[in-house]
Amino acid sequence: MSVDALWYLSRGSGLVTLVLLTVVVVLGIGARNGRPAFGLPQFGVAALHRNASLMSLAFLGVHVVTLLFDPYAQLRVADLVIPFQGAYRPLWVGLGTLASDMLLALVVTSLLRLRLGLRRWRLVHWLAYAAWPVALLHALGAGTDAATAWLRAIALVCAGTVLGALVWRWTVPVAAPARVDGSR
Repeated sequence: MSVDALWYLSRGSGLVTLVLLTVVVVLGIGARNGRPAFGLPQFGVAALHRNASLMSLAFLGVHVVTLLFDPYAQLRVADLVIPFQGAYRPLWVGLGTLASDMLLALVVTSLLRLRLGLRRWRLVHWLAYAAWPVALLHALGAGTDAATAWLRAIALVCAGTVLGALVWRWTVPVAAPARVDGSR
């Protein structure tokens, strides 16, 4: 694979990861309200949330692996897990590493959810609310497209979507849990 192909693949997969993470966060916010969201029943929102999460991790994997082999990025294997140590834009790349580390913690705890219990899992799952803005900052500062209008527009749409979901979550009353007999 040529260096240019690695560069385009890493850029594209990073952008798709950001958009998918935005979808994941919005669906996660929607799933917590207890009401049908986005025209879907709650189980549909949860399934979409899980599948979008898995897709975002796949694209994140492509993003990280292609950058590891890209000579311009100059990443070492340690830079993939230890934030702020890289030679290329250490702050911005370090934010990406930090977001990846948080997402890895989410994956591991989700795989161990039954052993951890719902309360501990939920506590760690709050990392998603921290990982998303860190990933957004990484996208705005690390990439070669950081100063372009199109990337800033996509980042603005992502931020607006998450903020809109949060406003919806805070202003729409949480549904009362259904009783065993199905009535409210």
